Amino acid sequence: MKKRFTRHPLINTLINLEGNERACVYTEPLWGIPYNLYAPYATLYMYALGVKDQQIGLLLSIGMVLQVFAALFGGIATDKLGRRKCTFIFDLISWSIPTLIWTFSQNFWWFLAATIFNSMWLITSNSWNCLMVEDCPPNLLVDIYTWCTISGLLSVFFAPLAGILVSKATLIPAMRIIYGLTFVMMTAKFIILYFYSKETKQGLRRLEETKDQRIVEMLAGYKDIFKLIVRTPATRMILAIMTIINIRTMISGNFFSLYINKNLLIPESYIAYFPIVRAAVMLAFIFTVQAFINDLSYRPVMTIGAGLYVLSNILLLLSKPQSYGILLLYMLCESFAHALLIPRKDSLLVLFVDPQERARVLGLIYVIMIAISSPFGWITGKLSEINRMLPFVLNMILYMACAALVLFSAPLAQHDQNKGVNEVKA
Repeated sequence: MKKRFTRHPLINTLINLEGNERACVYTEPLWGIPYNLYAPYATLYMYALGVKDQQIGLLLSIGMVLQVFAALFGGIATDKLGRRKCTFIFDLISWSIPTLIWTFSQNFWWFLAATIFNSMWLITSNSWNCLMVEDCPPNLLVDIYTWCTISGLLSVFFAPLAGILVSKATLIPAMRIIYGLTFVMMTAKFIILYFYSKETKQGLRRLEETKDQRIVEMLAGYKDIFKLIVRTPATRMILAIMTIINIRTMISGNFFSLYINKNLLIPESYIAYFPIVRAAVMLAFIFTVQAFINDLSYRPVMTIGAGLYVLSNILLLLSKPQSYGILLLYMLCESFAHALLIPRKDSLLVLFVDPQERARVLGLIYVIMIAISSPFGWITGKLSEINRMLPFVLNMILYMACAALVLFSAPLAQHDQNKGVNEVKA
Protein backbone atom coordinates (compact mmCIF):
# COMPACT_ATOMS: atom_id res chain seq x y z
CA MET A 1 0.00 0.00 0.00
CA LYS A 2 1.33 3.39 -1.00
CA LYS A 3 2.19 5.62 1.96
CA ARG A 4 0.24 8.87 1.98
CA PHE A 5 2.24 12.09 2.30
CA THR A 6 0.93 14.49 4.95
CA ARG A 7 1.81 18.14 4.70
CA HIS A 8 2.82 20.13 7.77
CA PRO A 9 -0.20 22.14 9.11
CA LEU A 10 1.69 25.39 8.56
CA ILE A 11 2.15 24.51 4.87
CA ASN A 12 -1.59 23.84 4.53
CA THR A 13 -2.35 27.22 6.08
CA LEU A 14 -0.01 29.04 3.70
CA ILE A 15 -1.48 27.39 0.60
CA ASN A 16 -5.09 28.04 1.63
CA LEU A 17 -4.78 31.70 2.69
CA GLU A 18 -7.32 34.08 1.18
CA GLY A 19 -8.18 37.78 1.18
CA ASN A 20 -6.21 40.30 3.20
CA GLU A 21 -4.25 37.67 5.10
CA ARG A 22 -3.03 36.22 1.79
CA ALA A 23 -2.04 39.68 0.49
CA CYS A 24 -0.23 40.57 3.73
CA VAL A 25 1.66 37.29 4.18
CA TYR A 26 2.60 36.74 0.53
CA THR A 27 4.04 40.25 0.09
CA GLU A 28 5.99 40.25 3.36
CA PRO A 29 9.26 38.92 1.81
CA LEU A 30 9.45 42.10 -0.30
CA TRP A 31 9.96 43.92 3.00
CA GLY A 32 11.91 41.27 4.93
CA ILE A 33 14.57 40.45 2.32
CA PRO A 34 15.90 44.01 1.78
CA TYR A 35 15.59 44.80 5.50
CA ASN A 36 17.84 41.88 6.37
CA LEU A 37 20.31 42.92 3.66
CA TYR A 38 20.95 46.33 5.18
CA ALA A 39 20.22 45.81 8.91
CA PRO A 40 23.55 44.11 9.85
CA TYR A 41 25.50 46.98 8.31
CA ALA A 42 23.33 50.00 9.16
CA THR A 43 25.39 51.07 12.19
CA LEU A 44 28.71 50.48 10.42
CA TYR A 45 27.43 52.57 7.47
CA MET A 46 26.65 55.47 9.80
CA TYR A 47 30.04 55.10 11.51
CA ALA A 48 31.84 55.04 8.15
CA LEU A 49 30.12 58.31 7.20
CA GLY A 50 31.40 60.01 10.34
CA VAL A 51 28.52 59.41 12.77
CA LYS A 52 30.06 58.65 16.19
CA ASP A 53 28.85 56.24 18.89
CA GLN A 54 27.17 58.96 20.95
CA GLN A 55 25.45 60.39 17.86
CA ILE A 56 24.17 56.92 16.96
CA GLY A 57 22.69 56.67 20.46
CA LEU A 58 21.19 60.16 20.09
CA LEU A 59 19.50 59.13 16.83
CA LEU A 60 18.03 56.10 18.60
CA SER A 61 16.63 58.26 21.40
CA ILE A 62 15.19 60.84 19.00
CA GLY A 63 13.57 58.07 17.00
CA MET A 64 12.02 56.54 20.10
CA VAL A 65 10.68 59.87 21.36
CA LEU A 66 8.98 60.38 18.00
CA GLN A 67 7.67 56.80 18.12
CA VAL A 68 5.81 57.72 21.32
CA PHE A 69 3.70 60.19 19.33
CA ALA A 70 3.39 57.74 16.42
CA ALA A 71 2.11 55.02 18.76
CA LEU A 72 -0.31 57.46 20.40
CA PHE A 73 -1.80 58.54 17.07
CA GLY A 74 -1.52 55.14 15.38
CA GLY A 75 -4.92 53.90 16.49
CA ILE A 76 -6.57 57.21 15.65
CA ALA A 77 -5.01 57.33 12.15
CA THR A 78 -6.02 53.71 11.56
CA ASP A 79 -9.66 54.48 12.43
CA LYS A 80 -9.82 57.83 10.64
CA LEU A 81 -8.16 56.75 7.37
CA GLY A 82 -9.14 53.09 7.33
CA ARG A 83 -6.75 50.13 7.69
CA ARG A 84 -5.91 49.85 3.98
CA LYS A 85 -5.30 53.52 3.18
CA CYS A 86 -3.45 54.18 6.46
CA THR A 87 -1.12 51.25 5.78
CA PHE A 88 -0.32 52.46 2.27
CA ILE A 89 0.28 56.11 3.21
CA PHE A 90 2.42 55.50 6.26
CA ASP A 91 4.34 52.61 4.68
CA LEU A 92 5.53 55.08 2.04
CA ILE A 93 6.30 57.75 4.64
CA SER A 94 8.03 55.51 7.20
CA TRP A 95 9.95 53.15 4.87
CA SER A 96 10.14 54.35 1.24
CA ILE A 97 11.21 57.91 2.09
CA PRO A 98 13.88 57.01 4.71
CA THR A 99 15.42 54.25 2.57
CA LEU A 100 15.79 56.81 -0.23
CA ILE A 101 17.43 59.25 2.20
CA TRP A 102 19.78 56.53 3.51
CA THR A 103 20.80 55.77 -0.09
CA PHE A 104 22.28 59.25 -0.49
CA SER A 105 23.24 60.00 3.14
CA GLN A 106 26.41 62.04 3.72
CA ASN A 107 26.47 62.86 7.45
CA PHE A 108 24.57 62.93 10.75
CA TRP A 109 21.89 65.32 9.47
CA TRP A 110 20.84 62.99 6.66
CA PHE A 111 20.42 60.17 9.17
CA LEU A 112 18.44 62.48 11.45
CA ALA A 113 16.01 63.27 8.62
CA ALA A 114 15.62 59.55 7.83
CA THR A 115 15.06 58.81 11.54
CA ILE A 116 12.21 61.35 11.70
CA PHE A 117 10.36 59.67 8.81
CA ASN A 118 11.19 56.11 9.92
CA SER A 119 9.81 56.75 13.42
CA MET A 120 6.29 56.66 11.97
CA TRP A 121 6.51 52.91 11.34
CA LEU A 122 4.44 52.24 14.48
CA ILE A 123 1.42 53.83 12.78
CA THR A 124 1.58 51.43 9.85
CA SER A 125 2.38 48.54 12.22
CA ASN A 126 -0.97 49.14 13.92
CA SER A 127 -2.96 49.47 10.68
CA TRP A 128 -1.18 46.57 8.93
CA ASN A 129 -1.94 44.18 11.79
CA CYS A 130 -5.60 45.20 11.75
CA LEU A 131 -5.72 44.80 7.96
CA MET A 132 -4.26 41.30 8.17
CA VAL A 133 -6.27 39.77 11.02
CA GLU A 134 -9.63 41.53 11.42
CA ASP A 135 -11.44 39.45 8.78
CA CYS A 136 -9.34 36.35 9.40
CA PRO A 137 -10.82 33.16 10.97
CA PRO A 138 -9.66 33.09 14.63
CA ASN A 139 -8.26 29.56 14.32
CA LEU A 140 -5.71 30.79 11.73
CA LEU A 141 -4.30 33.71 13.72
CA VAL A 142 -1.41 31.86 15.36
CA ASP A 143 -0.38 30.24 12.06
CA ILE A 144 -0.51 33.57 10.23
CA TYR A 145 1.74 35.30 12.75
CA THR A 146 4.02 32.27 12.67
CA TRP A 147 4.33 32.64 8.89
CA CYS A 148 5.20 36.32 9.32
CA THR A 149 7.99 35.20 11.67
CA ILE A 150 9.11 32.49 9.23
CA SER A 151 9.14 35.04 6.41
CA GLY A 152 11.50 37.23 8.40
CA LEU A 153 13.74 34.30 9.32
CA LEU A 154 13.94 33.02 5.73
CA SER A 155 14.80 36.53 4.57
CA VAL A 156 17.90 36.42 6.78
CA PHE A 157 19.40 33.80 4.44
CA PHE A 158 19.75 36.50 1.79
CA ALA A 159 22.03 38.50 4.11
CA PRO A 160 25.29 36.93 2.78
CA LEU A 161 24.58 38.67 -0.52
CA ALA A 162 25.18 41.92 1.34
CA GLY A 163 28.45 40.52 2.71
CA ILE A 164 29.60 39.57 -0.80
CA LEU A 165 28.71 43.03 -2.12
CA VAL A 166 30.52 44.73 0.78
CA SER A 167 33.65 42.64 0.16
CA LYS A 168 33.60 43.48 -3.57
CA ALA A 169 32.56 47.14 -3.55
CA THR A 170 33.57 48.23 0.03
CA LEU A 171 31.07 49.31 2.67
CA ILE A 172 29.73 52.72 1.62
CA PRO A 173 29.13 52.02 -2.13
CA ALA A 174 27.64 48.61 -1.27
CA MET A 175 25.22 50.11 1.25
CA ARG A 176 24.10 52.76 -1.22
CA ILE A 177 23.23 49.97 -3.68
CA ILE A 178 21.46 47.95 -0.99
CA TYR A 179 19.40 50.92 0.25
CA GLY A 180 18.45 51.76 -3.34
CA LEU A 181 17.27 48.16 -3.87
CA THR A 182 15.41 48.34 -0.55
CA PHE A 183 13.53 51.44 -1.73
CA VAL A 184 12.42 49.67 -4.92
CA MET A 185 11.38 46.38 -3.27
CA MET A 186 9.57 47.90 -0.29
CA THR A 187 7.71 50.44 -2.43
CA ALA A 188 6.63 47.62 -4.76
CA LYS A 189 5.37 45.70 -1.73
CA PHE A 190 3.25 48.63 -0.51
CA ILE A 191 1.68 49.17 -3.95
CA ILE A 192 0.90 45.47 -4.47
CA LEU A 193 -0.61 45.15 -0.98
CA TYR A 194 -2.81 48.20 -1.54
CA PHE A 195 -4.28 46.88 -4.79
CA TYR A 196 -4.73 43.27 -3.61
CA SER A 197 -6.33 44.04 -0.24
CA LYS A 198 -9.66 45.56 0.78
CA GLU A 199 -10.90 47.48 3.80
CA THR A 200 -11.94 45.23 6.70
CA LYS A 201 -15.47 45.09 8.11
CA GLN A 202 -14.27 46.56 11.40
CA GLY A 203 -12.37 49.23 9.46
CA LEU A 204 -15.52 50.28 7.59
CA ARG A 205 -17.41 50.37 10.90
CA ARG A 206 -14.75 52.53 12.58
CA LEU A 207 -14.59 54.87 9.58
CA GLU A 208 -18.29 55.52 10.00
CA GLU A 209 -18.13 55.83 13.81
CA THR A 210 -15.21 58.27 13.84
CA LYS A 211 -15.92 60.43 10.79
CA ASP A 212 -17.49 63.19 12.93
CA GLN A 213 -15.37 62.55 16.04
CA ARG A 214 -12.60 65.04 16.79
CA ILE A 215 -9.06 63.82 17.41
CA VAL A 216 -8.99 65.61 20.79
CA GLU A 217 -12.03 63.61 21.92
CA MET A 218 -10.40 60.36 20.81
CA LEU A 219 -7.20 61.21 22.72
CA ALA A 220 -9.16 62.05 25.88
CA GLY A 221 -10.36 58.44 26.07
CA TYR A 222 -6.82 57.29 26.87
CA LYS A 223 -7.04 58.72 30.42
CA ASP A 224 -9.15 55.86 31.75
CA ILE A 225 -7.05 53.31 29.86
CA PHE A 226 -3.91 54.64 31.55
CA LYS A 227 -5.51 54.18 34.97
CA LEU A 228 -6.48 50.62 34.04
CA ILE A 229 -2.88 49.78 33.06
CA VAL A 230 -1.16 51.19 36.17
CA ARG A 231 -3.72 49.72 38.59
CA THR A 232 -3.64 46.17 37.17
CA PRO A 233 -0.71 43.95 38.30
CA ALA A 234 -0.77 41.84 35.13
CA THR A 235 -0.56 44.82 32.76
CA ARG A 236 2.19 46.39 34.88
CA MET A 237 4.14 43.14 34.55
CA ILE A 238 3.58 43.02 30.77
CA LEU A 239 4.70 46.64 30.44
CA ALA A 240 7.90 45.97 32.42
CA ILE A 241 8.80 42.84 30.40
CA MET A 242 8.09 44.54 27.07
CA THR A 243 10.19 47.56 28.05
CA ILE A 244 13.17 45.39 29.05
CA ILE A 245 12.98 43.42 25.80
CA ASN A 246 12.63 46.61 23.75
CA ILE A 247 15.75 48.16 25.31
CA ARG A 248 17.71 44.95 24.82
CA THR A 249 16.63 44.73 21.15
CA MET A 250 17.72 48.33 20.62
CA ILE A 251 21.13 47.67 22.20
CA SER A 252 21.88 44.42 20.34
CA GLY A 253 20.43 45.59 17.04
CA ASN A 254 22.54 48.74 16.94
CA PHE A 255 25.77 47.92 18.78
CA PHE A 256 26.42 44.20 18.18
CA SER A 257 27.84 44.69 14.66
CA LEU A 258 29.94 47.64 15.80
CA TYR A 259 31.32 45.66 18.77
CA ILE A 260 32.29 42.51 16.88
CA ASN A 261 33.78 44.53 14.03
CA LYS A 262 35.81 47.06 16.02
CA ASN A 263 36.58 45.06 19.19
CA LEU A 264 36.56 41.44 18.04
CA LEU A 265 38.04 42.25 14.62
CA ILE A 266 35.39 40.34 12.66
CA PRO A 267 35.62 41.47 9.00
CA GLU A 268 32.69 43.51 7.71
CA SER A 269 31.99 40.95 4.97
CA TYR A 270 31.44 38.22 7.61
CA ILE A 271 28.92 40.09 9.75
CA ALA A 272 25.92 39.16 7.59
CA TYR A 273 26.49 35.46 8.33
CA PHE A 274 25.84 35.71 12.07
CA PRO A 275 22.05 36.28 11.81
CA ILE A 276 21.83 33.11 9.68
CA VAL A 277 22.74 30.94 12.66
CA ARG A 278 19.99 32.55 14.70
CA ALA A 279 17.46 32.17 11.87
CA ALA A 280 18.34 28.50 11.32
CA VAL A 281 17.90 27.69 15.01
CA MET A 282 14.59 29.55 15.14
CA LEU A 283 13.23 27.79 12.05
CA ALA A 284 14.21 24.40 13.44
CA PHE A 285 12.48 25.33 16.68
CA ILE A 286 9.24 26.41 14.94
CA PHE A 287 8.91 23.25 12.84
CA THR A 288 9.95 20.76 15.55
CA VAL A 289 9.76 21.41 19.30
CA GLN A 290 7.50 24.47 19.49
CA ALA A 291 4.39 22.39 20.13
CA PHE A 292 6.05 20.63 23.11
CA ILE A 293 7.25 23.90 24.64
CA ASN A 294 3.76 25.38 24.36
CA ASP A 295 2.50 22.79 26.88
CA LEU A 296 4.94 23.88 29.62
CA SER A 297 4.28 26.43 32.37
CA TYR A 298 5.17 30.03 31.63
CA ARG A 299 7.35 30.97 34.60
CA PRO A 300 10.11 28.32 34.30
CA VAL A 301 10.29 28.64 30.50
CA MET A 302 10.47 32.45 30.54
CA THR A 303 12.97 32.45 33.43
CA ILE A 304 15.26 30.05 31.55
CA GLY A 305 14.90 32.23 28.45
CA ALA A 306 15.96 35.34 30.37
CA GLY A 307 18.85 33.38 31.92
CA LEU A 308 20.05 32.29 28.48
CA TYR A 309 20.07 35.92 27.36
CA VAL A 310 22.34 36.71 30.32
CA LEU A 311 24.60 33.76 29.42
CA SER A 312 24.78 34.83 25.77
CA ASN A 313 26.03 38.29 26.76
CA ILE A 314 28.60 36.77 29.13
CA LEU A 315 29.91 34.66 26.24
CA LEU A 316 30.04 37.72 23.99
CA LEU A 317 32.08 39.69 26.52
CA LEU A 318 34.44 36.74 27.10
CA SER A 319 35.13 36.41 23.37
CA LYS A 320 38.64 37.14 22.20
CA PRO A 321 39.37 38.76 18.82
CA GLN A 322 38.28 36.48 15.96
CA SER A 323 37.13 33.72 18.37
CA TYR A 324 34.39 32.40 16.10
CA GLY A 325 33.62 29.38 18.30
CA ILE A 326 32.53 31.44 21.30
CA LEU A 327 30.59 33.78 19.02
CA LEU A 328 28.75 30.75 17.63
CA LEU A 329 27.83 29.72 21.20
CA TYR A 330 26.62 33.28 21.79
CA MET A 331 24.32 33.05 18.77
CA LEU A 332 22.97 29.65 19.83
CA CYS A 333 22.19 30.82 23.38
CA GLU A 334 20.61 34.02 22.09
CA SER A 335 18.48 32.03 19.60
CA PHE A 336 17.21 29.60 22.23
CA ALA A 337 16.50 32.50 24.59
CA HIS A 338 14.45 34.24 21.91
CA ALA A 339 12.49 31.05 21.19
CA LEU A 340 11.65 30.55 24.87
CA LEU A 341 10.89 34.12 25.90
CA ILE A 342 9.51 36.18 23.02
CA PRO A 343 6.48 34.06 21.98
CA ARG A 344 5.35 33.93 25.61
CA LYS A 345 5.79 37.68 25.95
CA ASP A 346 3.48 38.13 22.95
CA SER A 347 0.89 35.71 24.31
CA LEU A 348 0.74 37.56 27.65
CA LEU A 349 -1.06 40.33 25.77
CA VAL A 350 -3.83 37.87 24.94
CA LEU A 351 -3.91 36.17 28.34
CA PHE A 352 -4.09 39.19 30.62
CA VAL A 353 -5.62 42.08 28.61
CA ASP A 354 -9.38 42.62 28.51
CA PRO A 355 -10.52 41.75 24.94
CA GLN A 356 -13.00 44.64 24.95
CA GLU A 357 -10.22 47.17 25.57
CA ARG A 358 -7.31 45.29 24.01
CA ALA A 359 -6.70 47.68 21.10
CA ARG A 360 -6.50 50.82 23.24
CA VAL A 361 -4.62 49.09 26.09
CA LEU A 362 -1.99 47.75 23.68
CA GLY A 363 -1.65 51.12 21.99
CA LEU A 364 -1.03 52.88 25.30
CA ILE A 365 1.33 50.14 26.54
CA TYR A 366 3.46 50.74 23.44
CA VAL A 367 3.42 54.50 24.12
CA ILE A 368 4.60 54.04 27.71
CA MET A 369 7.16 51.38 26.72
CA ILE A 370 8.75 53.61 24.11
CA ALA A 371 8.68 56.65 26.40
CA ILE A 372 10.59 54.71 29.08
CA SER A 373 12.98 53.18 26.52
CA SER A 374 13.79 56.37 24.63
CA PRO A 375 16.56 57.72 26.95
CA PHE A 376 18.40 54.40 26.68
CA GLY A 377 19.44 55.13 23.09
CA TRP A 378 21.50 58.10 24.24
CA ILE A 379 22.62 56.27 27.42
CA THR A 380 23.78 53.24 25.43
CA GLY A 381 25.61 55.42 22.93
CA LYS A 382 27.42 57.16 25.79
CA LEU A 383 28.31 53.80 27.38
CA SER A 384 29.61 52.50 24.04
CA GLU A 385 31.77 55.60 23.66
CA ILE A 386 33.33 54.93 27.07
CA ASN A 387 33.75 51.19 26.49
CA ARG A 388 31.97 49.11 23.83
CA MET A 389 31.49 46.28 26.35
CA LEU A 390 29.25 48.39 28.61
CA PRO A 391 26.04 48.22 26.51
CA PHE A 392 26.14 44.42 26.83
CA VAL A 393 26.74 44.66 30.58
CA LEU A 394 23.54 46.73 30.67
CA ASN A 395 21.84 43.96 28.67
CA MET A 396 22.82 41.43 31.35
CA ILE A 397 21.46 43.60 34.15
CA LEU A 398 18.17 44.09 32.31
CA TYR A 399 17.64 40.36 31.78
CA MET A 400 18.53 39.50 35.35
CA ALA A 401 15.77 41.93 36.32
CA CYS A 402 13.45 40.26 33.78
CA ALA A 403 14.17 36.80 35.23
CA ALA A 404 13.40 38.04 38.75
CA LEU A 405 10.23 39.75 37.54
CA VAL A 406 8.95 36.58 35.86
CA LEU A 407 9.97 34.28 38.70
CA PHE A 408 8.14 36.30 41.36
CA SER A 409 5.15 37.33 39.24
CA ALA A 410 1.86 36.65 41.03
CA PRO A 411 -0.27 36.81 37.82
CA LEU A 412 2.01 34.29 36.07
CA ALA A 413 2.05 32.03 39.14
CA GLN A 414 -1.77 32.06 39.20
CA HIS A 415 -1.93 31.36 35.46
CA ASP A 416 0.47 28.40 35.71
CA GLN A 417 -1.46 27.01 38.68
CA ASN A 418 -4.78 27.26 36.85
CA LYS A 419 -3.22 25.69 33.75
CA GLY A 420 -1.99 22.75 35.82
CA VAL A 421 -5.41 22.26 37.43
CA ASN A 422 -7.15 22.33 34.03
CA GLU A 423 -4.71 19.77 32.64
CA VAL A 424 -5.32 17.43 35.60
CA LYS A 425 -9.08 17.73 35.09
CA ALA A 426 -8.69 17.04 31.38
